[in-house]
Amino acid sequence: MLRFFIVFLSLTFPLFATGETLLLLQGYLEDGDYWRKTGITRILGEAGWHDAGHLRLGPQGVRSTRPPPGSNPRFYTVSLPSEAPLLTQHGYLEQYLAYIQQQNPHDSLVLVGHSAGGILGRLYMVQHPEAGVDTLITIASPHLGTDTAEIGVAAGQSPLAWIAPLLGAGVFNRSQALYRDLIREQPGSLLFWLNRQEHPKARYLSIVRKEDGALGFGDLVVPAWSQDMNNVYALRGRARSITVGGNHGLTESDGALLVRILDRLKST
Repeated sequence: MLRFFIVFLSLTFPLFATGETLLLLQGYLEDGDYWRKTGITRILGEAGWHDAGHLRLGPQGVRSTRPPPGSNPRFYTVSLPSEAPLLTQHGYLEQYLAYIQQQNPHDSLVLVGHSAGGILGRLYMVQHPEAGVDTLITIASPHLGTDTAEIGVAAGQSPLAWIAPLLGAGVFNRSQALYRDLIREQPGSLLFWLNRQEHPKARYLSIVRKEDGALGFGDLVVPAWSQDMNNVYALRGRARSITVGGNHGLTESDGALLVRILDRLKST
């Protein structure tokens, strides 16, 4: 299986300079520590990636939890308002990436996004083609939207929206704008617009959770067809995908797969 995986990358990705800085973008209701709690950052560290810290945005700008490492490759995690609409999160990401590029001006850049974080990374690349992001890797991201978000929007327009804060479900109401961003693409939606914008030259790779059927679970949040960037109108024929098992959440196995992908890109 691994041999097939390596041949797959060799045939589908041209030679390029390895990315030395990795930015991990979490999804809805996750924080930057999610990458750490799941063991993914530990696996990256064991593979030679240096932890450059967790970035937060405050009154004095971007601050890291640790000084930058003296060597590369390196990775960062960030704090994002994950309940907020994507354009609000994008404003945070712009400042984080400005900081990262100031700290590491000669590094190539790889974005890895889980779920909505993958859409956020792609939105940044479309809005900032001059940033020169080398690679976008998305994990279980709803590139064409998801009916889960539509259920959230519909519920927000029902009487449930009035009683949700009383039940301690204020997050439900706070997330309405983000749900609208992630509905299945249709004229007037953010995804419909994004998926038809010119995307910069880069490498686009989707990690897709296979559909195992109702009894086999799989990803019950985002359908597999929506996770594949090659189904995005502007990326047809330009993106590649790797299909794996598992549900919507991240696990250590995603860290191991990510290391194999990065190692292969490093050696080609």
